[in-house]
Amino acid sequence: MLDPLKRALKSVLETVRRRGSERRIRETGRHVTRAELARDLAALGIAPGDTVFLHSSLKSLGYVEGGAAAVIGALQDALGAQGTLLVPTYYLPAGTVRATCELEGYVFDPRVHGTNMGRLPETFLAGAATHRSVHPTHSVAAWGRHAAWLTEGHHHAPSIFGAGSPWQRFVELDGAKVLGLGISMGPVTFYHVLEDALGEAFPAAIWEQRTYRLPCRDRHGQSWDVPVRPFTAAATANRIDHPGRGDLRDYFQREFELAGLKTNGAVGAAQAWVIPGRAFFDHLERLAGQGITIYSSPEQLAARPPGRS
Repeated sequence: MLDPLKRALKSVLETVRRRGSERRIRETGRHVTRAELARDLAALGIAPGDTVFLHSSLKSLGYVEGGAAAVIGALQDALGAQGTLLVPTYYLPAGTVRATCELEGYVFDPRVHGTNMGRLPETFLAGAATHRSVHPTHSVAAWGRHAAWLTEGHHHAPSIFGAGSPWQRFVELDGAKVLGLGISMGPVTFYHVLEDALGEAFPAAIWEQRTYRLPCRDRHGQSWDVPVRPFTAAATANRIDHPGRGDLRDYFQREFELAGLKTNGAVGAAQAWVIPGRAFFDHLERLAGQGITIYSSPEQLAARPPGRS
């Protein structure tokens, strides 16, 4: 009984927090419309027919008239009828990958479970034309031309970001672009596609020894066991998204700008950036060959300054 009460209280507190945040943004932030956002996205380089993997902070955009639904609509307007939009809709009921793997009785079911990723992914999931992959920790949702192909079969992939996953399939598409709205180069899960592609050849020890098999159900109720291998605590503490690794975030921002791959701009009130998916992957692989990863130490970064070929 205690867990349901805790979840209910947490939900109430989250609703109060969101309403307070929305009120502050409405009173003090820049007001923007769906049409303005679509124009800004086009100016940044998002074109009809593109496939975009979105990483975003909704509040960074300012006060958007129509809220998260208007942001999604603006993205769909910019992509057009032949475009595709992917959004992380991860669900981690225990807070981390490792803790979720150890959670007793957990069975992921996309018909039941939402996402821990915030208002925009929640709204995206509610769309009637949205497809969602079956995965117990890193489910991805998609809309548009390639949505079904990108999300189907994730539960058959040998690893979260490996062959057959939405990330691996995304890299293979022409017009694939990674889009950051109001975020740094830190919280970008696209990095992990290279790790799973290289496997044990990746130049940093980042995984625990054990691979868990977590139960899931698909939208038809069929059961599957899905492999999940958590990151080590040491890897997580040294990674680019850790609060203490501002040096890594600055390094990767500078590196991709000097390589001519990262286009910067503004969408609404947010600082935004976009990188072509295939070029993003290839450059990460090139850096890894030189000993630079999103786990590199300050000493490793100093030995290979940004922009060095």
